[in-house]
Amino acid sequence: MLQTNNNPSKLNEPAIADTATASMNLIVWNDEVNTFEWVIETLIEVCNHTTEQAEQCALLIHFKGKYAVKNGDYDTLKPMCNAITERGINATIEEIQEA
Repeated sequence: MLQTNNNPSKLNEPAIADTATASMNLIVWNDEVNTFEWVIETLIEVCNHTTEQAEQCALLIHFKGKYAVKNGDYDTLKPMCNAITERGINATIEEIQEA
């Protein structure tokens, strides 16, 4: 979320996104390497998903190409993203785009 700047002396400065508190998504990407079982196991262990949540996420990842498996602040999601990528699964953190 962008912070507004109400200080008149700084009106020409751009607003700065605060990534520490901004709402972020942990995105897991589909690939042709990892099995459903491995992705499901990873989501259960890393993201604390239930079996049902992990299975649903794996299907959405497979059919949509990517899926936001978790949301939160950057500092919470970064270790999860690292743990997922260390297991050979592609994952990124993206800021939630407001419509």
